[in-house]
Amino acid sequence: MPSRPSSGTACPDRPLSVAVIGAGYWGPNLARNFHASPDWTLAAICDLDTDRAARLAQGVGQVPVTSSVASLLQDPGLDAVAIATPARTHHALATAALAAGKNVLVEKPLADSLAGGEEMVRLAGSSGLVLMADHTYCYTPAVLKIRDLIAQGELGEILFIDSVRINLGLIQPDVDVFWDLAPHDLSILDFVLPGGLRPVRVSAHGSDPLGAGTACVGHLVIELEAGAMAHIHVNWLSPTKIRQLVIGGSRRTLVWDDLNPQQRLSIYDRGVNLARTAGLEERSQSQVSYRLGDTWSPALPEHEALAAMVTEFAASIRAGRPALTSGSAGVRVLAVLEAATLSQASGSSVPLRPTLELESAS
Repeated sequence: MPSRPSSGTACPDRPLSVAVIGAGYWGPNLARNFHASPDWTLAAICDLDTDRAARLAQGVGQVPVTSSVASLLQDPGLDAVAIATPARTHHALATAALAAGKNVLVEKPLADSLAGGEEMVRLAGSSGLVLMADHTYCYTPAVLKIRDLIAQGELGEILFIDSVRINLGLIQPDVDVFWDLAPHDLSILDFVLPGGLRPVRVSAHGSDPLGAGTACVGHLVIELEAGAMAHIHVNWLSPTKIRQLVIGGSRRTLVWDDLNPQQRLSIYDRGVNLARTAGLEERSQSQVSYRLGDTWSPALPEHEALAAMVTEFAASIRAGRPALTSGSAGVRVLAVLEAATLSQASGSSVPLRPTLELESAS
């Protein structure tokens, strides 16, 4: 097998070989799912703490353990790596792996800067390799269903989005609450909105009431095309945990309550109807009526999101196509996060600059 396999040349008759880099918080979840997948052979665990890596390896087939990324990447039989390390290391590790001819999966966020993420996408494209963002929520049954409902026009034109992700969480030493929690919500929006997340302008307001040195409570406002607005509330200080997304459309409104296993999704045929007159300047004279229709909850299949994600990673490599949550999707999330940082510093809204990665919905 050549040392630089391209994403389009993987043999469909054998499992692909993958190593997990990082045995901390998220690495064990990735290792477990790669080990259980018929599409993959888990080849190694790489971590600077070899004792921690060895403990993880015991539960996933006693795979080899190493502390050297360089030696790992020299293995000509390795098809891919999955990176589960701090965000500040993602760019260096991913570019080294891509330069070595390995397909790459990176946990969120894709990188710690927009420029770093864009470079990763360009390198993967020029090398013919798959760069995939581990946007795990996008592979949950609920989010897959939301994507289908929007694509089928069940909600109509999207009018507003409101997302709440709050809990009593760990105050991170290296990132604020936006970079820690908002990537989940942003990746979901990028996944379910037709054409991906294409903001016009971003405003962010963060608060540090504890004096922790970083924003612990945050509100992110995203102006979308066609006048729609998305609002994301993130909070490390809430004693109650809420994971809720509301997507309001011209036909129906969808509510996703991720903490309600009995009824995660609810579709409301309720809303406002505006009988418009000929011109927008006459809208104040338009007739407003309220629609009060049925509420229903679609049935959802049961599967583990990470299992679906590692299956998609293998499928994209074998087909030589971008993954559903591609590197470009990761870059679109980074663009909003970086704009949020700039908005907090300037106290004003930040327009999004167009780039190839932001325009790509692949």
